[in-house]
Amino acid sequence: MNFNLSQIPDRNQKPREHGITMVMDKGLSLNEAENLISVGNPHIDIVKLGFGTAYVTPNLRQKIELYQAAGIPVYFGGTLFEAFLIRNQFEDYITMMRDYKIEHVEVSDGSINIPHAEKCGYIEKLTSFGTVLSEVGSKDAAHIIPPYKWIELMKAELEAGSTYVIAEAREAGNVGIYRGSGEVREGLVQEILTQIPEQKIIWEAPQKAQQLYFLELIGCNVNLGNIAPTEVIPLEAMRIGLRGDTFDLYLDKTNA
Repeated sequence: MNFNLSQIPDRNQKPREHGITMVMDKGLSLNEAENLISVGNPHIDIVKLGFGTAYVTPNLRQKIELYQAAGIPVYFGGTLFEAFLIRNQFEDYITMMRDYKIEHVEVSDGSINIPHAEKCGYIEKLTSFGTVLSEVGSKDAAHIIPPYKWIELMKAELEAGSTYVIAEAREAGNVGIYRGSGEVREGLVQEILTQIPEQKIIWEAPQKAQQLYFLELIGCNVNLGNIAPTEVIPLEAMRIGLRGDTFDLYLDKTNA
């Protein structure tokens, strides 16, 4: 850090397995990616090329190589995986991953229906090619999954080989673990945490209020995803109590 300040919580350092920040790149230019790396590298653990944007993003290979050269893993959004799958191009997807030297992969079923045993089969296969992140939850706001089912799905996917399970919220943060207003389904989240280790869950939390909820619930080393590039530094400040929303979280007021 740039100067000494007491009463700052212990933040896990990179490379970290817990307390990760997953950033969503929805089509940054090469210059924008370079700028993001220049300020955000210490705080970014992984970059997701959102939904299917990788298909239409110019200079894709150069951008992926920029992130990789900076030591930041990159992976394609789950929607792209589903787009390949529904077209019977699973092997083409693996070939593409190898071509771009992608070693992280998201397995999701938010846009298409995949029998869960089949989904777990894809997870098992893909562990041979890289680190698997599997997304649980539907992108359809009308499809409400009960808490016991979230737990059942997450357990099965972790057992199949997922390193992390991602709690679905979309890039807007208005489905899955959130209501349409963006409000956290607190009962759902807390029930999930009774059965699934929080270190294994990446909570998609694009909105500041959502990030704050999880920081207050779990602490500065909670795994958060779908963070906008412009929010990397603000989020890191909020994680360690240097934003108004979390200012009092770590202060020892007995010595004040």
